[in-house]
Amino acid sequence: MSKGRILVVDDEEDILELVKYNLEREGYLVDCVGTGEEAIERATAIRPDGILLDLMLPGVDGIEVCRELRKNPDTRTIPIIMMTAKGEEADVVSGLEVGADDYVPKPFSTKVLIARLRALLRRTAEKKDEEAGEVIRRGTFVLDLGRREASIAGKPLDLTFTEFEILRLLAKRPGWVYSRSRIVNEIKGSDYPVTERAVDVQIVGLRKKLGDADLIETVRGVGYKFKNN
Repeated sequence: MSKGRILVVDDEEDILELVKYNLEREGYLVDCVGTGEEAIERATAIRPDGILLDLMLPGVDGIEVCRELRKNPDTRTIPIIMMTAKGEEADVVSGLEVGADDYVPKPFSTKVLIARLRALLRRTAEKKDEEAGEVIRRGTFVLDLGRREASIAGKPLDLTFTEFEILRLLAKRPGWVYSRSRIVNEIKGSDYPVTERAVDVQIVGLRKKLGDADLIETVRGVGYKFKNN
């Protein structure tokens, strides 16, 4: 029995073959493509259980692929691990900010890559089970965790992946104050090089989209909380 279907995206044929071989040995079904355009098309068509996505692709790069997949309701919740040979912090941050769930630097051990994939798929399944059917309401504001949809007065909010994750985190515990560092840790993990300043940028974007709803409160010198009333 298959453990799931994985889409591998890389323009280097030897990496595709290596990853495909090892994933199939572990019991996964594997699809491989070499460009960003193909990745978007294939992911939309087959809706894989997970995606291993190279950052440096010809034409449409991994950042743009991730951004497009997160905008599409049919693909926005697919777990994505970025594979990158670029060591600059900014590149990793860019990938995480547009919605990648994890990253593995090249060159990588296939054992480590598969272990990270297995752990991500498990966490994703657990979160889906936990949040299936859970809906948070505050006045005209509605946050549907299972469908990953947010709206105000029936009007859908166009949230990025990270904006939704921050809103979900705060809204599940109204009145609870989250420091910037804890928000980063809760959403991305303590080992991610995401700056606390990036949280402020996301909050600014969220507040603009929430408009007059005014649901997020700044606790000076500490962080943010979702208002109780």
